[in-house]
Amino acid sequence: MDARKETEPTPMKKRATVERKSDRELVVTRTVNGPARIVFEAWTKAELFSRWWVPKSAPMTLLACEMDVRVGGKYRLVFNHPAAPKPMEFFGTYLEVTPNARLVWTNDEGAEGDETGAITTVTFEEKNGQTSLVVHDLYPSKEALDAAVASGSTEGMPEQLEQLEEFLAAS
Repeated sequence: MDARKETEPTPMKKRATVERKSDRELVVTRTVNGPARIVFEAWTKAELFSRWWVPKSAPMTLLACEMDVRVGGKYRLVFNHPAAPKPMEFFGTYLEVTPNARLVWTNDEGAEGDETGAITTVTFEEKNGQTSLVVHDLYPSKEALDAAVASGSTEGMPEQLEQLEEFLAAS
């Protein structure tokens, strides 16, 4: 047996952490390999975003991805899901865009006047060629977050960030 191998650190797989910070807040964190500039582009350019966003485990196909990433700009994502009678559409407005550092957007896909949409903030902090991502969803109420968790709609982010890491490594 090679004693040196026993004492060498085993590479740890980076995992996302998911934490419910309050009755209205869900936070996902993960560090990915790549400078903030490149990671930010993967979040803000439709042709890049569409290559990693849909969780591979989800039986969905991204049909359309439109992103006008500027304050007041809109995004629109359209998915096909075999269990849904028609395509599902997700859309919102960018509230804050700080290149390579921060994105804030609304999730407006609820019915008119529906107060269930979260505000999503993503921060990008670079250190030693890696970027720490913090995805913070603030829901308008405890009930809205509870409903999102119950529906499973909050479960995909760890897998999405794993796919982002794979996308960055392949690029």
